[in-house]
Amino acid sequence: MCRIAGIADRSLSPDSLRSLTKNMCDILAHGGPDDEGVFVNESEHVALGNRRLALIDLSHGGHQPMSYANERYQITYNGELYNYPELKEELIAAGCVFKTKSDTEVILASFSTWGINAFRRFNGMFAFALWDSEMKTIYLVRDPSGIKPLYFAANSEHLVFASEIRAFKPVTYLQKNNPDWQVYLMAYGHLPEPVTTLKDVKPLTKGHFLSYQITSGKWSIKTYNHFSFIEKISNRSHAIDLVATCLKAAVERNLLADAKLGVFLSGGLDSGIIAKLADDKTNKRLNTISIYFEEKKYSEKNYQDVMSSDLAANHFEHLLKYSEFREFLPAVIKAMDQPSSDGINTWFISKYAHESGLKAVLSGIGGDELFGGYPSFHRIDKTLALQQMPNNFLRKASSVGSKLFRRMSYLSINGIQGVYLFLRGQFIPPEIAQQTGMDVKKVWNILSAPLQQHDIHYLTPHNQASWMEINMYMQNQLLRDADVMSM
Repeated sequence: MCRIAGIADRSLSPDSLRSLTKNMCDILAHGGPDDEGVFVNESEHVALGNRRLALIDLSHGGHQPMSYANERYQITYNGELYNYPELKEELIAAGCVFKTKSDTEVILASFSTWGINAFRRFNGMFAFALWDSEMKTIYLVRDPSGIKPLYFAANSEHLVFASEIRAFKPVTYLQKNNPDWQVYLMAYGHLPEPVTTLKDVKPLTKGHFLSYQITSGKWSIKTYNHFSFIEKISNRSHAIDLVATCLKAAVERNLLADAKLGVFLSGGLDSGIIAKLADDKTNKRLNTISIYFEEKKYSEKNYQDVMSSDLAANHFEHLLKYSEFREFLPAVIKAMDQPSSDGINTWFISKYAHESGLKAVLSGIGGDELFGGYPSFHRIDKTLALQQMPNNFLRKASSVGSKLFRRMSYLSINGIQGVYLFLRGQFIPPEIAQQTGMDVKKVWNILSAPLQQHDIHYLTPHNQASWMEINMYMQNQLLRDADVMSM
């Protein structure tokens, strides 16, 4: 786990590149407290920076940026490659030589051996920048689930990238604000990809890689992996067996680390299953951590106690009181990077995990989205039927009736965006216009513009709900907030 940043810009001197990249990394120091490094290719005006949080190969051998193949390749990397032991064996058989025990070097050797075809062979959560000095090309790569963030700004003159939006602050020519971000925040409760607070900075789409050729300034973005939502398995017993097998393998792979690990134990089915599987698999004593409240109506302590009593794990639990919440709220808001209506609970339990000596934790994010744990799965059929009503009728709903009825106006927006805003939206356009002083028609135009070019009408209703929860709610809110708050 790390934080990364870098710049390719021929108008800047090597010293300026080094200084700017160092400044960007200093802003990201909270996400990489164990080590830091900056690489500069002076002739091509390229700089890569890294702030390291050491999980695998805790020695200096895991220092980044890391080089390979007589320094032809350089990488700055954030994440963890779960299948690196298998890949390493294959690469050694192919003649690759390794100097470290890190998964970082496995990525370099994989690219050296298989080129861009290596990306689809990686099983893990990652965002990295890889510099090929011979081809004079930088590759930005993000994992297929979008667990690790990676933002960039690119044109023919420069490429700038970083793990968080705040890291772009030293780059003066990228400080133009996105005038529409407040509209998205009030509607969604977060900033949905590809929206950011900066006009010229975007997230790299998950499962995609960007290649930037330094000499020509030409760049492109291509996909290398995506997930299908088409039903291919109809036998229930076979499906159950596959889920069990894949869950066990996934948990086991996530336990690969040389640092102290834990599990966020909420008391729900998702984290409970993960904790039980991890408890059965790890040779070291597992650590679980929970948070609970004095207000019993909102506390899940009873469920947490049931689970923790059934585990051999070392269990940490923390009572979050109002006084502590109020004391640390400014720090929580400062940690957000981009504005969000969620993530506060993640900040506090991550604080407690840190205080308990844990370097990384497993969580149950993704369970509800895949297995129908949200109300949207029960409401999707009626919602899709309502969306077929005339747009004029739907739009007029914004001014009458209850909040739910008024939110029905969002179904006048085509496709899954309208469905999402109806089911999960915060404020409706007239309310947003009133708060921002913006014309209500402009608000509608902003929210009606397609964010993602995906037509999913051919999926079954439940799979449409799953696609929406994974690619919109989990991607834009849960994963982003969990990453930035925990780091």
